[in-house]
Amino acid sequence: MRTTLTSYLAAIPDGEAKDRGVKLGEDVAAKMLALRADDGSKAPNGYRPITQPGAYIPTTMTIGWECITMVPFAMESPSQFRPGPPPDLKGAQWAKDYNEIKELGEKNSTKRTAQQTEDARFWLTTGPLSTHSLERQIVIGKSMSVLNSARFMAMVSVAEADAIQSVYEAKYYYNFWRPITAIRNGDIDGNPETERMPTWQAVDVTPMHPEYPCAHCIVSTAVATVIEAVIGTSDIPEAAITMPSAPGVTHRYTNLTAYTDEVANARIYAGFHYRNSTVVGQSMGKEIGAYVAKTILQPMN
Repeated sequence: MRTTLTSYLAAIPDGEAKDRGVKLGEDVAAKMLALRADDGSKAPNGYRPITQPGAYIPTTMTIGWECITMVPFAMESPSQFRPGPPPDLKGAQWAKDYNEIKELGEKNSTKRTAQQTEDARFWLTTGPLSTHSLERQIVIGKSMSVLNSARFMAMVSVAEADAIQSVYEAKYYYNFWRPITAIRNGDIDGNPETERMPTWQAVDVTPMHPEYPCAHCIVSTAVATVIEAVIGTSDIPEAAITMPSAPGVTHRYTNLTAYTDEVANARIYAGFHYRNSTVVGQSMGKEIGAYVAKTILQPMN
C-alpha cells in the first residue's frame, strides 16, 4: 500500500498544492483513525452456539458478531433499521421460500440455468471487492472532480459500513437458520410443505453467520441508493465488473436496479438466502442509503 502511494505521488509535480494535498490527506486519516480507535470493532466474539450438553455441533467461529457492539458512522445505533422477524415456520411464505431455494440453490440443481449459476458464483465475492469497482467507474464515467469524487466515495463507504453493521445486528438478533440447516431438518419445522432433503448442499460454503436478512442485498442496495441520490438517476454509465470468484467473467451494468436485483437473486441461486430475506435486505439498504445521503456530507451551498 505504501509503495503504491509513493509511486502515485511521484507522478504529481512537486509544489505547494501537492504538499497541501498530502498534508490534508494525512490529517484526515489521522483523525479518522483516532475517531474509530475505540469504536467497539475489536470486541471479542461472544456468540453463544445453541446446543445440548454433550452434543457435537460444527466448531468454526462465526463472523461479524462484533458489529453489534460497534459505533456506527452515520446511524444512531446498529439496531436503528432492524427489520421485523423472518417468516413464521408454519406459514405459507416460509414453505414457498424453502422450496424455491431447495430447488434453485442446490449445488447440482437441474432447475437453475447456466446464467443463474454464473450469477451465483460471480457474487460469491464479498467486501470492498464486490462494490468499489462499480463506484470507481461511476466516478470516471461522470467525470467527477477530485472534491466531488472524494465526497462520493466517502458517502458510499459510510453506507457500506453502516449497512453491514446493521445487517449483522439483525442477523444475530434473530439468529435464523441457513438453508443448509433448514433443508436438512425440514421435518422438524412444523410445516407439512417442507420436505426434508438430508444431503442438500449449497453451491459453495455457506457464510458463517445467521441467515436473516441478506447482507449482499443490504450493502448493494445501500450503495445504489446513495449513488442515485448523488447523480440523480438510477441509470449509470456502463460499468464492466469482474470478480475473483468467477475468473474470466465480466458483468456489465447501465442501471442500478438491474445491478441490485442481480445481486439479490444470485444469493438465492447460491443457496445462501431465502427470497424474503433478499426483499427485506433490499428494503433495509434503501432506508440506510437514503439516511446516509440525507444526513452526512451535504453540500455547503
